[in-house]
Amino acid sequence: MRAGDVHAWLRERGAESIPHAGGSLYEHLVRVHERLAAHGKGEDEVLAGLTHAAYGTDGFAVVLLDVTQRARLRELVGPAAEAMVYRYGGCDRERTWRALPATQTIWSRFTGHAESPTPAQVRAFADLSIVNELDVFERSAEIAARAGDYFRSVFGTWAPLASPSVMADCRRTLGLTTG
Repeated sequence: MRAGDVHAWLRERGAESIPHAGGSLYEHLVRVHERLAAHGKGEDEVLAGLTHAAYGTDGFAVVLLDVTQRARLRELVGPAAEAMVYRYGGCDRERTWRALPATQTIWSRFTGHAESPTPAQVRAFADLSIVNELDVFERSAEIAARAGDYFRSVFGTWAPLASPSVMADCRRTLGLTTG
């Protein structure tokens, strides 16, 4: 199974020693992976969850693998999962998150260009984005206090995009009454 290889790769890249909300980056990646699996996501989405920060993100600057080396991650997790990681890691959140329900466009901080993914790709992106932030929200009182209202205002509008189980988790965790 590829997940075992991915765990070893993350350790080789030092993810266990990189601080992150709730412990190490490795622990966070594993929790996101497990939470996506608990929501019944397929292998590609679950593997993307396990490696979602490989290229860094708009909210976490640490890079485990430079985007010029995408082929290495593609070999490890497969092309579909790697494409999700690239889309997620490259997302320019300021330009994308609030507008996503209306535009279904994801702006890349890597290229400066916009992408119009398929509805299934938007759903996978929304699910990964929500699950990632729910883990951070639950593990850092500081982040919850600073970003909780923002998460509620953005993710509350993502109900048409996210899978029903992830959206229910979001409502429960963030205390959303709508969306």
